[in-house]
Amino acid sequence: MSEKRLVISGNIGVGKSSFVDLYARASGLPAVQEAVAENPFLADFYADRQRWGFHSQIFFLGTRLAQEAELAAQRSFIQDRSLYEDAEVFAANLYSEGSLSERDWRTYRLLYDAALATLRPPTLVVYLRAGVATLKARIAKRGRDYEQKIPEAYLARLNELYDAWAKTFRAAPLVTIDVDALDFVGDAAAFAAIRAKIDACASS
Repeated sequence: MSEKRLVISGNIGVGKSSFVDLYARASGLPAVQEAVAENPFLADFYADRQRWGFHSQIFFLGTRLAQEAELAAQRSFIQDRSLYEDAEVFAANLYSEGSLSERDWRTYRLLYDAALATLRPPTLVVYLRAGVATLKARIAKRGRDYEQKIPEAYLARLNELYDAWAKTFRAAPLVTIDVDALDFVGDAAAFAAIRAKIDACASS
């Protein structure tokens, strides 16, 4: 059996967790979800990114590394978001907007760069992309209180960083799928179309 280590990437609200669950049920691959609900700093972070940005990112880095250690012996799985995005999109954005100090950024990068040396790359990264209006609608629909006041400008900046990251990512093959017009949760045909594209890329 060939290895199939899929990472589903994308901005807040794009539907990564839902897609991971759907794909896992359809394919039989183990689902590996992001530890969002477990992050004790996340609600504080959305209220004050400058005060809690470093804490939140370090939590995600630590849980991601623990997750990678558990996955080391698994040949196949589908994973919600990756360590790469935590650093190259979210932490990078905090640094660029001034919410991470130079000292905190250097400390974070030191840990991240050391982690990269031990990381086993996925066999395929799937970047689910959607515009800010779609992201806001899906965030409102899932109803997490601490997400409801996320500024549109923040989501737009993350989209810019995601686009730049997707163009330069070289650790594994990456495919971008625009899901603005694809309700893959409510439309089985939309999900099937995305799955077919992923499976074709994964086997090529």
